Parts: sequence; structure tokens; C-alpha cells
Amino acid sequence: MNTNLRHGGDLSVAVSAFGVPDDGWLDLSTGINPVPYPVPELPLGIWQRLPLKADTHRLVDAARRFYNIPDSAALVPAPGTQAIIQWLPALRERCHVQVIGPTYEEHAARWQANGHHIEIIEDIANVDADILVIVNPNNPDGRTVAPDVLLALAETQAARGGLLIVDEAFADVMPEISVAMDTGRPGLVVLRSFGKFFGLAGMRLGFAAGCESDIAPLVDALGPWCVAGPALVIGADALGNRDWHEKTRTRLIADAARLDDVLLAAGLDIVGGTTLFRLAQFADTRALYEKLGHAGILVRMFDAHPEWLRFGLPGTEYGWQRLEQALAVQNP
Repeated sequence: MNTNLRHGGDLSVAVSAFGVPDDGWLDLSTGINPVPYPVPELPLGIWQRLPLKADTHRLVDAARRFYNIPDSAALVPAPGTQAIIQWLPALRERCHVQVIGPTYEEHAARWQANGHHIEIIEDIANVDADILVIVNPNNPDGRTVAPDVLLALAETQAARGGLLIVDEAFADVMPEISVAMDTGRPGLVVLRSFGKFFGLAGMRLGFAAGCESDIAPLVDALGPWCVAGPALVIGADALGNRDWHEKTRTRLIADAARLDDVLLAAGLDIVGGTTLFRLAQFADTRALYEKLGHAGILVRMFDAHPEWLRFGLPGTEYGWQRLEQALAVQNP
């Protein structure tokens, strides 16, 4: 079976490998919140007209407050963080890029595709590049780098005329590690993803914050109306709902602890993660992956690390029961 995939969430691959289960698929292959933000009903006109500048301004204002981005920093919304990840390499002269890994593979892939010299390193003590990319907290192992360390790296990068890119796609569950509040300084660009914490990945909404000189080319590249009108309105509503934010963080902590208990009881070792996903280690991950697949449960394998399986959170009590039952009958 081919598991050489850079992304989770593609059920067509699961259907091809295992067929369609009687109970439908339980997709645990992503780190997306399975209990999404309740989407408000939208007037028909929002779907019919071009996105309004006023709606864009409301979204940007809400994002500044939610992410604690200073007025001195430029902030641009985009149709998903992936669009930003693809555009940034195209907007820089060819240079030496280091990515702290293992991590989200699209970063290295996009810089390499644009002709840059790519190096994957594991230790930030070995940084010596024009562009440095760090995912914080990291996907898939949840590794974190302290804000003071990141800011020191940004200062070093700025002094050499370089740039530190911090992808904070999962920082909504750990706001204390974010450096978004420092994006007014040279040498630092922060990426934020809307879809994961809010459980609305299909909306395709993300942000980049940094100095005007780093963000302006991205604004030009993305062009007008780059974010759909409904995404502007729903995004502003969700980013401004503090009560939902706090309740969701509390629920995710409890659900992640429950997932740990389920995995440990089945003989897996927890080796990392965030409250949106857990990374586990097992003696025969391929056999377990296939056993879960035949039970209609999709998890994430990593060809470069065959000892790892990543589990997202079930979103319903029935989903939890399916996972527990499938793991209870697994044969290590």
C-alpha cells in the first residue's frame, strides 16, 4: 500500500485502499478541530457580490486582536496559509534556506521548487542561512521553541539581511508561545492558520504578519479579492468570539488527555503532539494502520518515520467508541 503522502485528510486514498466501511470513515488523519465553530447564517448577497473592502478591514482588525499583532506590523489575509507558503519562495531571490525538521513538508518542497538551496536541520544551533523556517508548535511532534529564542534568531537573521519565518499554524491552542506580537520588527514573518483551531479548513483562510517591506510583495502577489466574501465575514465573527475560544481550548485539553489514555491502554507510546493531535509510536505501525483502516478509521503514517502514527481527535462520542473498540482488538 502506498502511504507516501505529505498530507492527511484525503479519504479517496483510504477508500482506494480499504473500500467504504459500513459505518463511514472516521478521519483522524489531520490536526483539524473536529468540533467546528458554528457557522452563522449569511445573507444571500454575501455569496453574490465581490468581497467588500469593509469586510476585509473587519477581518484584519479581528485578526490583529486575536493574534495580538501590533499596528506597526503589516498583516495580510490569504486563501489559506498554504497559499502564503507557496508564494513566499517565489518572491525572494534564490538563496540558502534552512527548515527545522522533521516538519510540515510543504515548506521545504515549495522553496526547493522555486530553485532555492534547501537544507533540513534538526538543531537551531546550526542555523546559517538566508531564510530560516520554523513551525511552532511543530507538526507532527509538537516540539516548541521558546519566544525569546525565536526573537533572538529573528534579530540574527535581520542583522545578516535574512528572514525568520515562523509558521504558527497550531499556536491557537498554545497562544503563550506565539511571537505574532513582535512582527513589527525586521527579520520576522509569522504565519497563522484559521482552519485548524476553528475546525473550518474548507474555508481556506490564513494570515501573514511582518514588516511592510516583507508583506507588501505578498499583498501584490495575492491580488484583489483573494479571500472569499463568506470567509471574510465568518472569519471576523469567529476570531472575535472570545467565549468560544476559551471553551474550545478547555475542551481540547480534556480530549487530548482522553486520547492519550486510549492510546496508552492499547500499548502505544505518546511521543509528542498538541491538543489537536497526538503523535504515537508503536512496534508495527503499518499493521496497526491497516487494521484501523479496515475498521474505517484513517490515521496518518510517515514514510520517513515508520515508527510514528499521528492521531487526530474524534469529534463525537460514537467516534471515540469506534476508536477504542478498534484499538482494543489490535494484535501487536
